[in-house]
Amino acid sequence: MSKLSIKDLDLKGKRVFVRVDFNVPVKEGKVGDDTRIRAAMPTIEHATIKGARIILASHLGRPKGERVEKYSLRPVAEHLSQVLGTSVAFAEDCVGEKAESAAAQLKDGEVLLLENLRFHKGEEKNDDGFAKQLAALCDGLYVNDAFGAAHRAHASTAGITKHVERAAAGLLMEKELEYLGRALNDPERPFVAILGGAKVSDKIPVINSLIERRVDKILIGGAMAYTFFKAEGFNTGKSLVEDEMMDTAREIKARAEAEGVRLVLPTDHQVVDRYDPLNSRKTIPVEFTNQGLVGLDIGRETVALFAHELEGARTIIWNGPMGVFEEKGFEEGTVGVARAVAEAAEKGATVIVGGGDSVSAIHQAGVADKITHISTGGGATLEFLAGDELPGVAALNDK
Repeated sequence: MSKLSIKDLDLKGKRVFVRVDFNVPVKEGKVGDDTRIRAAMPTIEHATIKGARIILASHLGRPKGERVEKYSLRPVAEHLSQVLGTSVAFAEDCVGEKAESAAAQLKDGEVLLLENLRFHKGEEKNDDGFAKQLAALCDGLYVNDAFGAAHRAHASTAGITKHVERAAAGLLMEKELEYLGRALNDPERPFVAILGGAKVSDKIPVINSLIERRVDKILIGGAMAYTFFKAEGFNTGKSLVEDEMMDTAREIKARAEAEGVRLVLPTDHQVVDRYDPLNSRKTIPVEFTNQGLVGLDIGRETVALFAHELEGARTIIWNGPMGVFEEKGFEEGTVGVARAVAEAAEKGATVIVGGGDSVSAIHQAGVADKITHISTGGGATLEFLAGDELPGVAALNDK
């Protein structure tokens, strides 16, 4: 990796500002899914062992620059204490007297979590004065371990780096850049991408980037497949289609063919009658879709087809669900693909899974431990795969 790493820093006795991504679900004062918290543990534990005085900072939700109690990070501090097995101090603000006092009291190996960065408008505006206040809490050492926020040029991901001596990547950030970077720039082949989700428009930069790098196959599921189907002249009924993207879909297909990239679409899907959605669920071939039907998931034949297309793959990237994953009965396609990529990983493929629903499916299928790398970034993963420079990465010092 070309960027400075936390492993390159002398941390002993130093106050270190560590940007983490603790944007986790909190309900009634309790943390739900703590995947992102646990993902940051290697960096926190490394800094603790090295005798750093650790100042953790994160955002939570979208409080829009106001103090909103339900977005307080206090429950996260309590949960982190349990995970770490040691008391984590909590500052009631991320800048100002309360934050400065809490940071000053830290001893070697101790951990402090600051209150939600987005309680201040300066965070998302990348305000230089606010960034300077954040930097003042540490002894010139900054570590970014929040890959999930690296695509945002905010005060805590970009601005702060102008006011510290050294800005380095945390161990999670390093791992994300290593796996995603290798997949994009030097993948072991055959290289297969699986893309799902609702909109083609969200994935166009990624698709173009993958075709440019001559991925061997792109398997397309989710509602975005219907734009491709309609562009080919299929009846898609009342399924979600981006009509304005049909020309783009045709261009993508033509470009893929020209570059020798195999584009694979579903052959069957689960549909409901829009007039009687509760009682009309059935699986039919895509070409049998009529005007009153709505496609909500890929069918078993498509799951088997996609599993077959993964045979022999050496690198697999998966981002996006295969259907309306959050609705009971329509999670089957996504969970089926989760099992297929896990099986490929067991046969030696490097499998990278990113995006909330894809990651949820991996856990739901009980195969998370088989996946090579589960990416913590949603938008950041997509932008990285699209070949875009991430502000939070660009701001770090080179080695």
